[in-house]
Amino acid sequence: MSEFALHPQLVQDTLTITDWPLCRVLRMNDTAYPWLILVPRRADCREITDLANTERHQLMDEISQASDALQQDCNPTKINVGALGNMVPQLHIHVIARFAGDPAWPKPVWGLQPPQPFDQAGLERETSRWRHLLAVPQAQ
Repeated sequence: MSEFALHPQLVQDTLTITDWPLCRVLRMNDTAYPWLILVPRRADCREITDLANTERHQLMDEISQASDALQQDCNPTKINVGALGNMVPQLHIHVIARFAGDPAWPKPVWGLQPPQPFDQAGLERETSRWRHLLAVPQAQ
């Protein structure tokens, strides 16, 4: 078994925010959407069912924590949660704050428009902001 390593596409497309007990928490580098990605730090993991039972429960807790943070910070119309893996086979879960009137609403965010990356100041601001908001998972 190999060691955990983030898929190169995730490295290219995201900002690293923090590590929670199970997942590395990333921020999609796209100004159009408040968009977090959770990646279980387990090598060779492609499906949720590849996780041990206790890890699946931990994953649900961390999805809830990311969703709660987005809800409290952004007050979105809806939180979208998805684990597709069609382009990036490494298990990762998208947690996206959606708003009526956002560029893709009500459709999925994928493929509608190219990502709108942050400029350097925005990268630093977003990374700092989400590190503060997500530093310690909230107790349930």
